[in-house]
Amino acid sequence: MVLPLPRLQLFEFNDQPWVPAAVRDTVVESLSRTLDWGRMLEGLVAPFELFLGDSGAAEVLDIGAGGGGPASILAREIARARRVPPRFVLTDLHPRPEAWARLREAQPDVIDFAPSPVDATRIPSELSEGRARTIINVLHHFPPALASAILADAVRGSRGVFVAEGFERNPLMFANFALAGLPALAVNPVLSPRDRLAKAALTWLTPAALAMSLWDGLVSTMRVYSEAELRAMVAPFGGDWRWEYGVFAYPPFGTGYYFYGVPRRSAMNE
Repeated sequence: MVLPLPRLQLFEFNDQPWVPAAVRDTVVESLSRTLDWGRMLEGLVAPFELFLGDSGAAEVLDIGAGGGGPASILAREIARARRVPPRFVLTDLHPRPEAWARLREAQPDVIDFAPSPVDATRIPSELSEGRARTIINVLHHFPPALASAILADAVRGSRGVFVAEGFERNPLMFANFALAGLPALAVNPVLSPRDRLAKAALTWLTPAALAMSLWDGLVSTMRVYSEAELRAMVAPFGGDWRWEYGVFAYPPFGTGYYFYGVPRRSAMNE
């Protein structure tokens, strides 16, 4: 359910350059485990496969990959559904090659990455050619002008773009993350590959990690774009692309959205 609330570009701690790396890593790592343990991306498998079929792409650039969790989890969900996942190439303006290398080692046929910074508004043709793009749990971080520029670059240089968020604009839906999110945050210092002592102090000895995670999560629900806002962003691109919007469900009563665009067949054949 979408509440009739205005979109607010409030700040998230995880976006701030002055926030220590241990804090940012705690938020990113805990969120990835929440998505995994809560099976929150399982409902994306069917629409994502439709998108891949429509785009004709076998490889996907993952935009704003962060720690790489969403792409890796979606690939596992596709495999769990006895389907063949595409090859995901992780990209970010602030790449995390160490974390991505671990994912590639675990899923060598599915995960690869671009180790250098990639600006999503100007992706080089050598990375774009023949590939579609995913933007999973990321678009809400960008203000409208930047989000529009990212989508415009996808229209110029990709075979399609798939956007997904784990909720629509409704702060009440953030409660769905608590069942998996609180355990994921609590055990993160043990499961994290680095800075365990710092993360343990942040998580177990102070309320810092919990407070920042709760704030960032609630703010994210207020930053998410509505269907009308997304369609307004892509309206200037003309009629050569087809755009689809839908929702997916996850337990216990959560809903997220997906929004994807692919070139119309007439445009692809030109």
